[in-house]
Amino acid sequence: MNAATLPSKGAATRELIIDHAYELARQDGLEGLSIGALALGVGMSKSGVFAHFGSREDLQLAVLDAATKRFVEFVLLPAVRQPRGLQRLRAMLERWTEWGRIHQSGCVLISAVAEYDGRDDSPMRQRVKEQQSGWRREIVRAIDQAIDAGDLRSGIDTDQFAFELYSLMLGLHHDASLFGFEQARRHAWAALDRLFTSYQP
Repeated sequence: MNAATLPSKGAATRELIIDHAYELARQDGLEGLSIGALALGVGMSKSGVFAHFGSREDLQLAVLDAATKRFVEFVLLPAVRQPRGLQRLRAMLERWTEWGRIHQSGCVLISAVAEYDGRDDSPMRQRVKEQQSGWRREIVRAIDQAIDAGDLRSGIDTDQFAFELYSLMLGLHHDASLFGFEQARRHAWAALDRLFTSYQP
């Protein structure tokens, strides 16, 4: 990395703040983010943190975007290296399962849905909906590719199938923290395998 590609001090500090805020949000949610606790954690003043984010909401949006980026890099990008079809779709869910294992103590993306689903149409709710809709579209795209590859029946309701897959993965996230990851993974994948079988030619 040469000097031209090195991040500026301000950008590096901003990333440090976001990284620390992300870890706090995993435990307490985005609404639980405290500027005071965050400033203390990164060794800055409150005004120093606000110099990088104009408001608490700006910080929350930045943390949500950072969580989305991490999810895409961990789950989607490795999966799309697999051949199109059922193999790729299963890879997406397998990576998502591993994400659930790592984040069983707290997932910013899952908690954000619970935090903002009943709110008015605020910037936070809009961004959460965009993130969730984008991921749902990726699932539908993978299902369409599996149909084109002949791995799944033609004519199926892809939105319904995506909803069912999504619901089972949410169940895995829910149970992992309460009853243990291995039990949650076993139950989720038994249901996923039955679901795949029901949609195959």
